[in-house]
Amino acid sequence: MKIIIAPAKKMIIDQDAFPTLTEPIYLDQTQQLLTQLQHLSYSEAKTLWHCSDKLAQPNYDWLQKVDLTRNRTPAILSYSGIQYRYMAPDVFTQSALDYLQANLRILSGFYGILRPFDGIVPYRLEMQARLAIGQAKNLYEFWGNQLYQALTPEPEPIINLASQEYAKTITPYLAPHQMMIDIVFASLVDGKLKTKATLAKMARGAMVRFMAEHQITDVATIRTFDHPDYQFDATRSSANQLVFIYQH
Repeated sequence: MKIIIAPAKKMIIDQDAFPTLTEPIYLDQTQQLLTQLQHLSYSEAKTLWHCSDKLAQPNYDWLQKVDLTRNRTPAILSYSGIQYRYMAPDVFTQSALDYLQANLRILSGFYGILRPFDGIVPYRLEMQARLAIGQAKNLYEFWGNQLYQALTPEPEPIINLASQEYAKTITPYLAPHQMMIDIVFASLVDGKLKTKATLAKMARGAMVRFMAEHQITDVATIRTFDHPDYQFDATRSSANQLVFIYQH
């Protein structure tokens, strides 16, 4: 079983908590993307990133000097967005960390796919960014089926805790009858499911923590997720979608 999650925009360098254990498997492609990004003018980079000068300028300055082989942080600690804070990997037991390295994969526009202890550097590049590379008109074309091939060389169930932007790097390539189970964290509003982004990110991080702490290897056990704010809803769930309803 593999678990997929999205990256976070906010990143840090932390070389003290845990050492990097592995290298990203598609580092050559990442170098190709880096070279492409370094050829952008400041205005082109800012347009690509859809951000203010306050964010664009330091990111552009960093882009000119970044080295993929130096000052690397394990991916699971490098991302510091809401989902990762609620996952809190820095206080995991060793067995939970081993579980993450074996089962968790982070999808990335820049690195493609990452194991938790792959060494990475901060970057700014979302999967849906409109960056043409060679014959590929965007990152989805650039990566093609490579992320899926690295995720499950042999078909196995995939637990989807990623956003749609990232999950669709995997869904077109699923093997026949391969299960991909979407985990939905939603509020019930007028009888309809509504996903609130911040709450969902918090819950996704908590779900990864739950799965790692309990060493979960089968889909059925995910339903026992013991979060104070969420309850599993069997009536709204299906074989390919597990729905958890916010209780406040």
